[in-house]
Amino acid sequence: MTTPPENLAPIDRLRVIMAKLRDPDGGCPWDLEQDFASIAPYTIEEAYEVADAIERKRYDELKDELGDLLLQVVFHSQIAAEAGLFGFDDVAAAINDKMIRRHPHVFGDADTRDSETQTAEWEAIKAAERKSSDKGESLLDDVPVALPALKRAQKLQKRAATVGFDWPTADRVLEKVDEELAEVREAMAADDADAVAEEIGDLIFVCTNLGRKMKVDVEAATRSANAKFERRFRHIEDTLAARGQAMKDTSLDAMEALWDEAKRIEKSSAEPA
Repeated sequence: MTTPPENLAPIDRLRVIMAKLRDPDGGCPWDLEQDFASIAPYTIEEAYEVADAIERKRYDELKDELGDLLLQVVFHSQIAAEAGLFGFDDVAAAINDKMIRRHPHVFGDADTRDSETQTAEWEAIKAAERKSSDKGESLLDDVPVALPALKRAQKLQKRAATVGFDWPTADRVLEKVDEELAEVREAMAADDADAVAEEIGDLIFVCTNLGRKMKVDVEAATRSANAKFERRFRHIEDTLAARGQAMKDTSLDAMEALWDEAKRIEKSSAEPA
């Protein structure tokens, strides 16, 4: 088969390319070996690369990363079509229907005047969909286990909050943070490694809930904290290297001073001229 014609619509050309890659007669051996499970990690990885490009404001890269993520959708759809389950058009039709169903204020006669009301109505529509589906009896049944832990924690908490299982204010969550931190200290004092791990998990879970109450995406906030740490650590490395010094021969106090210097530089560059 020759290269798919360029006069096809781009999405149709991509589907032809994917079908050829999966064709037992002349296709790609690697692509032919894949199934839903084997390419799922790549799907997750591509989603993170999209998020990373956005986080770094590298919009020149975002186009390519979105293309890589779209390829994953087409790949899964091709595998499903070969198994007689569904095809790409079914995927597109399902999301079309869902968007129309969940936006009655846009595509119907519902009167929604602000985003807060719309969010509440969105959750009510999703709850009705879950009730009418066969996804399980628990409110938490369809929160994906494969989500990153922080993201899943926030989704579990958000879901529980829809039935009133939630602290009323962020201040109450802060009290729980203090309580969990005290329990971490107790476990450390007892030199109980298992208890320390459990209590640290509880502390992270409550801090995640605090983020939710303050309308903070904890996954994004953690990525930002990681990036901040990396920037400041690299400043320490680069400064010491410029001085001809090795990190292993540098005291912690000296490295912390450089860390504080990096913070001052960031703060200074963020201030308006």
